[in-house]
Amino acid sequence: MIILELNQVEIDYCSACKGIWLDSGELELLFQNSVEKSLAESLSSRPDYIEEKRKCPVCKMKMEKVEFDKTEIILDRCVNNHGLWFDNGELILLLQSEKNANNKIVKQLREIFGE
Repeated sequence: MIILELNQVEIDYCSACKGIWLDSGELELLFQNSVEKSLAESLSSRPDYIEEKRKCPVCKMKMEKVEFDKTEIILDRCVNNHGLWFDNGELILLLQSEKNANNKIVKQLREIFGE
């Protein structure tokens, strides 16, 4: 994992799978309170989702699948609240899904990851 800084928030980037790990609270920092409700309220469990479960890079426990506010964006959340895992491109999709999202961050992500 490579540590990158995005809008004064450190994100962990996997150069092999192009996924992104955000520690607990870092997603809220990226949104900078532009989301109308808390991000915790926006995530709903999706135990029926068929995809290999990832392990948390902090505690090594299998993470749960969650959907972000009926967007069909499925993330991996640590059951011990260590953070969230975004597969390739999911963070950009999530940021774009919010009407008040910081477009500067989306632009920076595209520049960094060439999307």
